[in-house]
Amino acid sequence: MLSRFATWFALSLLRLFARLPYAPVAFFGDMLGWLLFQIPSRRKRVVLTNLRLCFPDWSEGKRYAVAQGAFRHALRSYVERSVQWFGSAKKLGSVFEIESEIDLHDPDMPPTIMLGFHFVGIEAASMWVNYQLGRPCGSLYTPMSNQTVDQVARDARARFGAEMLSRADSARAVLRMLREKKPVMLAADMDYGIRNSTFVPFFGVPTCTLTAVARLAKAGHARVVPFIGEVLPHYRGYRLKVFKPWENYPTGDDELDARRMNAFLEEQIRSMPEQYYWVHKRFKTRPEGEPGVY
Repeated sequence: MLSRFATWFALSLLRLFARLPYAPVAFFGDMLGWLLFQIPSRRKRVVLTNLRLCFPDWSEGKRYAVAQGAFRHALRSYVERSVQWFGSAKKLGSVFEIESEIDLHDPDMPPTIMLGFHFVGIEAASMWVNYQLGRPCGSLYTPMSNQTVDQVARDARARFGAEMLSRADSARAVLRMLREKKPVMLAADMDYGIRNSTFVPFFGVPTCTLTAVARLAKAGHARVVPFIGEVLPHYRGYRLKVFKPWENYPTGDDELDARRMNAFLEEQIRSMPEQYYWVHKRFKTRPEGEPGVY
């Protein structure tokens, strides 16, 4: 009963926030993140552990400051689901800038995998990519444990024409959509276990990295177009950055292709480290014989 009430209350609050101007909602989420960072928690330890592994040359003070910024951004991103899930297309568009190195409106777009990364703006960026494409597309997602929230999230993410594809059984559906020249959005920078993965460096740390992007691109004869959602300063909204397609990708070498993906991600993280989702256990799966880090 308490869980159902908490779910109802949280979703009602998000619907209420969707009616408010964006900047005060973003500010509220930022301050909530600051407050929760002051309290010892498992997620706070995860963030600090990730930063210690990835940036051993940083001072403790710098790691702590970036950890606090990351925590604030993460909590803020959850509060901003209000605009993303329940705000109108007009309202969502009013808080977006777009920088694209491809024509998102190209009627003759070839089979394309839109590759996102888990920066705090990924939810908003994925929905706005979908809106800008202006055509049916696929979007991979990982089901949530709370079925009510999962249904609300899927409905919200699909409202601009996306067909939501569960990651668990998505390969055939992705290839079908690519054959139909429907763009597919996915992200592969999380630890889903050793299956269909390889260990390659991520900031010098051997990291369990999915090989699915290269394999799907090869099987579907698709280009891979990276995109990122950047949070703009002063509560102005987001910048959707769409990069040019990766050349000579995939190579057919899973390890080499995974290294390239991680190297690209590292480059983007270095420009805005506080906006990456360090709250995730990126190094959960370790090479055989290596102890856990969390």
